[in-house]
Amino acid sequence: MKSIRFIMVGGFLGGGKTTTIGRLARMLTAQGRRVGIVTNDQAADLVDTHLLRSQGHHVGEVAGACFCCHFNDLIATVENLEAEAAPDVILAEPVGSCTDLVATVVQPLLQLYEGRFEVAPYGVILKPSHGLRILRPGGRSGFSPKAAYIFRKQLEEADFVLLNRIDELSAAEADELAALVAAEFPDTPQRRISAKTGDGFDALVEYLDQQGSFGRRILEIDYDTYAEGEAELGWLNARVTLASPEPFDVDRLVLDVITHLHAALAAAEAETAHLKVIGMADDAFAVANLVSSESRPELSLPSYSQTRSAELIVNARVALDPAQLEQRVRTAVESVCRPAGIEPTWHETASFRPGRPVPTHRLAAK
Repeated sequence: MKSIRFIMVGGFLGGGKTTTIGRLARMLTAQGRRVGIVTNDQAADLVDTHLLRSQGHHVGEVAGACFCCHFNDLIATVENLEAEAAPDVILAEPVGSCTDLVATVVQPLLQLYEGRFEVAPYGVILKPSHGLRILRPGGRSGFSPKAAYIFRKQLEEADFVLLNRIDELSAAEADELAALVAAEFPDTPQRRISAKTGDGFDALVEYLDQQGSFGRRILEIDYDTYAEGEAELGWLNARVTLASPEPFDVDRLVLDVITHLHAALAAAEAETAHLKVIGMADDAFAVANLVSSESRPELSLPSYSQTRSAELIVNARVALDPAQLEQRVRTAVESVCRPAGIEPTWHETASFRPGRPVPTHRLAAK
């Protein structure tokens, strides 16, 4: 049986992993390769899964915990994709608050499924907005030292670091970010990319196609600090159906929801790791997101759609009590919909703090 190329792209929440994976999938498909994608979240109703499927990709989802804690589900999801699409390549996107993935995902793939997977260099995306604040000496990150600990550990285990969103940075900011990474992780190669524009992606695909021994940087990690840092974030996934007697603009609605929520969280002084909303109407999809408290809401995927009914999925990762986060999300959606004569009906809503990570396997490199 031919081995599957396994490409995992890690990094903190809001770093651009989904956009990166979507672009990689398109490029690899254009080369004639069959691609499967595995997304991952602490709960079901992940915006990223819907978005990637809307782009025509074969996508499986591991929900309920990170790949490391649901490793067997990861394998089962890959097997389902094998039956569905016979992929040559699997692109895997782990939960953005997880680390220690080399010991708990890469090494188990190599050692327990020897010959079945060919592992590519493990790339971790660096989110500039938080990277500059966390890595600058004496900088204020907006997160606690325990959350910043996770951020640094993600970079520490990477085979290479991806400096994403370079289109949003000045040359001086990009150089400063690269220097900060090099100062802490001098032996880790860097690549500068823009998942939005495609800059650097030809070189990235070539880099990922390298043959060799990768995923060998096993962390020394304090799981108590890791668990406490992850639990500082409130998580919310919600699904809402919308109905109106008159057509409404889906793009404006998703952007307005993010804008209202941004203002409410800023008033509460709650640091945002990532907000993402997708509006789905027939075959049209609109996505708006916010990648940090200091950034601006963005319509990252316009649908140009007018409709009387739509489905809305909201994902929020914020340093806030989950009950308070849910209240603010509900208020934001209602505040946008009611004045426009749109009736929201709430369905599945999960708001929680992530539980302590308990990996299925944790193996040293051979």
